[in-house]
Amino acid sequence: MTRLEFLLSLHEKLSGFPQDEVEERMAFYSEMIDDRMEEGIREEDAVREIGTVDEISAQIIADIPLTKLVKEKIKSKKRLRAWELALLVLGSPVWLSLLIAAFAVIVSLYAALWSVIISLWAAFASVIGCAFGGIASGVVFAATDHVLTGIAMISAGMVCAGLSIFLFYGCKGATKGTCLLTKKIAWGIKNSFVKKEGA
Repeated sequence: MTRLEFLLSLHEKLSGFPQDEVEERMAFYSEMIDDRMEEGIREEDAVREIGTVDEISAQIIADIPLTKLVKEKIKSKKRLRAWELALLVLGSPVWLSLLIAAFAVIVSLYAALWSVIISLWAAFASVIGCAFGGIASGVVFAATDHVLTGIAMISAGMVCAGLSIFLFYGCKGATKGTCLLTKKIAWGIKNSFVKKEGA
């Protein structure tokens, strides 16, 4: 891929983002390719070394703050007419309350998801506590002439220790999945504020 093809493809991927941000990134990558070519690297190799257009555009999208995208999106391109403004004000009790309710539902679902993750880690901690407590009390019982009870408690402690290993990997996977879901949601929100030029 040549430098021009790369820059055109990158510009197309970033077409819905704030113009100043796109121009800044385009200049950065253009200069990066030029610098590598000045070092004696062929044009195609210089383009290949900086990464694919998809990787770079994904990184740029992740780096642009959501607040900047929202501000850019809600900037009024035209002045509102008097009747449009009146409709917005008169309809605000309905649309504003619905917007607040939707936001509250989304936040509560997200909080519920993280509370499940916290509960899983709390269950993991309690199983670890049961393992240590069972083994320690089993040793004490075995030393005080209650050998069968001590053996049973040590066995229960060992079972809890074994279960804690599985629970740890389950908690770790659930936490990783929730973090990935959070990242995907943030990515989706960012993309919803961007209107592609071709659309």
